[in-house]
Amino acid sequence: MTAGPCGFRRARRPEQVAARRAAILEAAVAMLRERPVAEISLRELSDQVGLAKSNVLRYFDSREAIFLEVLDRAWEAWLDGLAVSFGTPSKTGPEYRREVEVASAVARALLADPLLCELISAMAGVLERNISVDFARTFKRRAAEHSGRLAALVRAQLPHLDQLAALHFAGAVIVIVAGMWPYSRPTEAVAVVMGELGMPSAREMFTVALTDGLINQLVGLVARASAG
Repeated sequence: MTAGPCGFRRARRPEQVAARRAAILEAAVAMLRERPVAEISLRELSDQVGLAKSNVLRYFDSREAIFLEVLDRAWEAWLDGLAVSFGTPSKTGPEYRREVEVASAVARALLADPLLCELISAMAGVLERNISVDFARTFKRRAAEHSGRLAALVRAQLPHLDQLAALHFAGAVIVIVAGMWPYSRPTEAVAVVMGELGMPSAREMFTVALTDGLINQLVGLVARASAG
């Protein structure tokens, strides 16, 4: 038996377990930068790490649990970056200008993080389909915390937005990304036909749909509150 990627054959101490889990997650991230999550098998991931599939499953419930762990970490890092990019709230300008600015900033942050978009798009339909109750409990709790943090960041920029509306917007971010992201990655055949039809590029369509969708959600929530 040869040593694994961390320099030891079997992880016995807590720090060794942590190192091996980190190596698996790093390999998953590297593979995600090259192809969609649906095209990455547990066997390929195991080979990348230099472990047997059975050994990888010592550290994670399943292939899906690995990518949900990557999603959790990417989501947290994205929120850290968004908090910095928002900075100090500015004064409200002409009607809905600030809402447009906030929604556009969220869209730009998502467009800059294709790995996060990829994992969000696969979360409910693929990755949550093969996990244990214990892992699901942990992941969904963390996902709720991330949504709550996004809502809080948005409310800090728009104090007139109530908590329920902010949480609605945070949920809409997930739904819009999950629904639109797959269209930004067409097959070669579909891309050819889109060009023949004179349609914008898939990337351009995703950018516009995401930005407009988030703006419409946020402005609509504020307008609805004002009308009520």
